[in-house]
Amino acid sequence: MIIAITGATGFVGQALLERALAEGLELRALARRPQPPRAGVEWVAGDLDDTAALARLVQGAEAVIHVAGVVNAPDPAAFERGNVAGTLNLVEAALAAGVPRFVCVSSLSAREPDLSVYGGSKARAERLVMASPLDWTVVRPPWVYGPGDRDTLDMFKAARWGLMPVPPREGRSSLIHVDDLVRLLLALVPGEEGVSYRVFEPDDGRPGGWSHYEVGRAIGWAMGRRPWVIHLSRQSLMRAARGDMALRRHKAKLTIDRANYMAHPNWVVSADARPPAALWEPRVPTREGLKATAEWYRENKWL
Repeated sequence: MIIAITGATGFVGQALLERALAEGLELRALARRPQPPRAGVEWVAGDLDDTAALARLVQGAEAVIHVAGVVNAPDPAAFERGNVAGTLNLVEAALAAGVPRFVCVSSLSAREPDLSVYGGSKARAERLVMASPLDWTVVRPPWVYGPGDRDTLDMFKAARWGLMPVPPREGRSSLIHVDDLVRLLLALVPGEEGVSYRVFEPDDGRPGGWSHYEVGRAIGWAMGRRPWVIHLSRQSLMRAARGDMALRRHKAKLTIDRANYMAHPNWVVSADARPPAALWEPRVPTREGLKATAEWYRENKWL
């Protein structure tokens, strides 16, 4: 079996690559920059704009796992190009090559498409996949963390200094360890009754998710600290976003779009959208996963 993967050089994609190779799968992976040779992986140079590269990527593949996407961008056009047009290009390439299976990694933000430009672009990408004649499954991960994650790194750095700014008090989120997520993606590849043409929202199995305060304290515990958790209001998040954008411009991590997303009170997965327990269940308890992530950051000199 050959599985075609997009986004294989990113945080989730790298974890997926490692898990798939450990399971003895043959991979063909899209990459914008040259990659070192690796047994079991055929690298295809190109991106989601490159239709010729996408044709090479999916030729002869039995499944596509679409991980690539734009998470942070300075303008709506970049989200549209990366998440919507890029997904359309990949869907068309898969159809032309007769690929029988398509697993699309979306985002829980697609549940609220009017809340952020990012969420709206992921929702439109989902609709393109769902409207196609492909045998598809869409996965909407919540907050994904684990070794190699640069987005959550700043929270670990803050905990080290004993201060943890978090979104508003009333908000709750679900979490999932990256290893649990990629196990699910591979489990979905064969496709079967009850899995095809479904949208799944996986998490760590904690009913009702985590309050922002609980997440802050759990990250502090992982760092061996008891941080002061400070809840930022929506207005404070917006001010911080404007400041970050003024300071770092297109490289800003906290944009207005992200601030809108963070201020939303409910990013908990829907109980009726969890994957079938017979197919997949989470294995990584979040507190232990956070602690292992902190250790990885230290070992790799990220902290």
